[in-house]
Amino acid sequence: MLVLPQPRGEISEAILAALARSVHPLAAPSPAVPIDPLSDEDLQLALYCCYELHYRGLPGVADEWEWEPSLLALRRDLEACFEAALTAAVPRPPPPGGPDQMDLALRAVADADDAPSVARYVERHATVEQLLELVAHRSAYQLKEADPHSWALPRLHGPPKAAIVQIQTDEYGNGDPARIHAQLFADAMDELGLDARYGAYVDHLPGSTLATVNLMSLLGLHRRWRGALVGHLALFEMESSVPNRRYASGLRRLGYGERATAFFDEHVTADAVHESIAAVDLAGGLARQQPALTGDILWGAATLVALDGRAARQMLEAWEDGASSLRIALPAGRGATPSSAPS
Repeated sequence: MLVLPQPRGEISEAILAALARSVHPLAAPSPAVPIDPLSDEDLQLALYCCYELHYRGLPGVADEWEWEPSLLALRRDLEACFEAALTAAVPRPPPPGGPDQMDLALRAVADADDAPSVARYVERHATVEQLLELVAHRSAYQLKEADPHSWALPRLHGPPKAAIVQIQTDEYGNGDPARIHAQLFADAMDELGLDARYGAYVDHLPGSTLATVNLMSLLGLHRRWRGALVGHLALFEMESSVPNRRYASGLRRLGYGERATAFFDEHVTADAVHESIAAVDLAGGLARQQPALTGDILWGAATLVALDGRAARQMLEAWEDGASSLRIALPAGRGATPSSAPS
């Protein structure tokens, strides 16, 4: 991210104005509860900016802002609004018969998803412009893939910790920087003619997309949500292989070659391997080890389904109307067209 994003309301404006200065007590207005916190532009951007201080930071912002008490107090209020909306929108799934049935319980959460499939649409119908929009949406998370879930590492022990380490090792390229999944995604963006710099498209992304990333940061930064973070990761890995195969197929349909599809092809293979580890060893292992977290594990998976479903509906409804799914459309002519893409 080269510059700070543009504010989208009173709260994000106050936060961004403060962050541009040296560290000082933040006097921001008390956040009001928006009509739809799960997609509200001001709330979700404000949270995103607060959370980014715990990742790579924000351009021109002093590192000391990360732990400024007044900013943390405001973030706490924003999180309370976000959590209350999540709790109201996402009911807790029924518990499994036992820890050994966590695999089936997670699949039941996935099967309850009634959102339309963006991956199927991309495979069969998406235009080049729509494909580029999809990649821009996904860049908010994929350029830091695995990082939010890695916050679970110091909060787990024994078999669940071994399981998540096995998954995350693959995400980080097994020691090869060129194979880090975030790097493979950046390579795909570059091949598609998009800006692969971290955070380049934040201003373009609607609140519904930012919410999917903020969810992971919320769960990751709070130890009390470690079970939900595990459930989120487990279902993420379990349900990733087929959509990524469809995305790769859509890219090939539009004429793009191996450098553009490598990220998606990698996930078809890697996530098929991760599926059992995530469901049985990670989620099931944590439920066996700490049964009180079973409900949180399933709820974390359900929040993934709910927020991804909201973002998918917003995207597909815009495309069906012939409109951009982004808050700010990509510049005309942006991206490598099929004729200029490798065969």
